[in-house]
Amino acid sequence: MLILPCDGSADTVGALSCALAAAVEGTGETVLPVAAGGGPPGFDTSGPVPTGTAVVVGTSGSTSEPKGVLLSARALRASAEATHTRLGGPGRWLLTLPAHHVAGVQVLVRSLLAGAEAVVHDLGQGFRPERFRSAGCRYTALVPTQIRRLLDAGGPGLAALREFDAVLLGGAGAPEPLLARAREAGVRVVTTYGMTETAGGCVYDGVPLAGVRVRIGPPPEGTAGPAAGGPIALGGPTLASGYLNRPERTARSFEDGWFRTDDLGRWREDGRLQVLGRADDVIVTGGVKVSPSVVERVLREQPGVGDVCVVGVDDPEWGQIVVAAIAPCEPGAVGREAVGALKGAVRDRLGRAAAPKDIRIVRALPLRGVGKPDRQAVRRLFSAE
Repeated sequence: MLILPCDGSADTVGALSCALAAAVEGTGETVLPVAAGGGPPGFDTSGPVPTGTAVVVGTSGSTSEPKGVLLSARALRASAEATHTRLGGPGRWLLTLPAHHVAGVQVLVRSLLAGAEAVVHDLGQGFRPERFRSAGCRYTALVPTQIRRLLDAGGPGLAALREFDAVLLGGAGAPEPLLARAREAGVRVVTTYGMTETAGGCVYDGVPLAGVRVRIGPPPEGTAGPAAGGPIALGGPTLASGYLNRPERTARSFEDGWFRTDDLGRWREDGRLQVLGRADDVIVTGGVKVSPSVVERVLREQPGVGDVCVVGVDDPEWGQIVVAAIAPCEPGAVGREAVGALKGAVRDRLGRAAAPKDIRIVRALPLRGVGKPDRQAVRRLFSAE
């Protein structure tokens, strides 16, 4: 297995792209991209790699131990081809995401299949809105934090964002106000849902890609609120083969052509999939189950609210209580005097159990990985004395 460090520069991305081309064609070694200077991947790489594996992509390990996901050339191709079909045909891609994450890998694979080398937005010094250019590309993929920074900065970066035929937005849940703001600004946003185990995004704007199957189980017993959903399972040609050196975990997660995600979802009235958040994020307070993402959606609808992260913290009386960290859309837009109204808005929509017992106003939410809220760090905000 070829382990390739990538620091987001054009040189390291180019080396990775060449290795991916050989792996996808079946003429090269299995590739494991890792972050440059980030140390070992965090999972066992000593065992044999199953035949047919083109790429091993590590998971973040944010909710459990890191795992190496086995992706075949067939799964990578199926995902890339279905993406191009949905978007309107192959084209040049701009890479703005870490190339060792599955979203970055897929930008490179799509570029290879399109016969157009990806253009690299150098991430050596982080994502810089003032340096963002379309560079003649049709497509790019961003996370919510990046698109928010581009919208806030305006100017040439936002003008470049408007030039893309499609901007895939994934990696974390995109708040509806952010989507509305981007679309009002003339950005052709396409929301994506998927994970490393599905070779990246496999549901676009709530509609599965060609060949992708979605199954939703019954809601967990006791879940609060009218929008409660059930566990999501995904199937189809984009599925991974399993986990490297983890046969027990593979058997638990993959079965009969389905991957059991840790997410909850439901079908909306228009037939589109709505992802409600992770099942293991569900808060049990006083015996009632509360979905953090449902509470977050209500809070984001309130005046002045930008980013929101809702978590549960231990409580001797209730077992857990619901708490929320809120970053205003601009400084001073949400003051402490608004906390009562925010709690009341959730109580009126979702019931008393879902209303946050405590709300903290913060300048910005702590983030991890490619822009997902760091829920552990948010919990520490409420446990700190």
